[in-house]
Amino acid sequence: MSDHGRGLLTQWEGFKTQVYDDGVGVATIGVGHALTGTEKTSGMLMIDGTQVPYVHGLTAIQVQGLLATDLHAYENAINEAVEVAVSQNQFDALVAFCFNIGINGFHGSSALKDLNNNVLNEVPDDMRKWNKAGGVFNQGLANRRENEIKLWLGQI
Repeated sequence: MSDHGRGLLTQWEGFKTQVYDDGVGVATIGVGHALTGTEKTSGMLMIDGTQVPYVHGLTAIQVQGLLATDLHAYENAINEAVEVAVSQNQFDALVAFCFNIGINGFHGSSALKDLNNNVLNEVPDDMRKWNKAGGVFNQGLANRRENEIKLWLGQI
């Protein structure tokens, strides 16, 4: 993911040095890092190969390190699943989308199907379908999708 894409993702997810509720009951820290059961129990995060306590918060540098660690899985998921060439903006948009809906969600999405069928003009509408939280329309997610689409189209 480019620095530009990472900056937009940080803006959309938020940058928090303390644990917070993501709005649907998930304990989160940093830039959209959902704490795992092990992380909650241990009070530790793995950042750049080092165990870091987060109970009293993270530094800005630690948040950036955690984001970089987290992004590797999503970047790899895009690289492994997408079979056509995409621009840097499109790649960044896909990583942000996957980061938000999850790797399994992305793998099962019509966005990936249309991408791999080289029907790139359908991807924005495919992304718009992911606008619900708990089965209920969520304006925040709808806004997020529109921002990801603008990035996909190279408009931001």
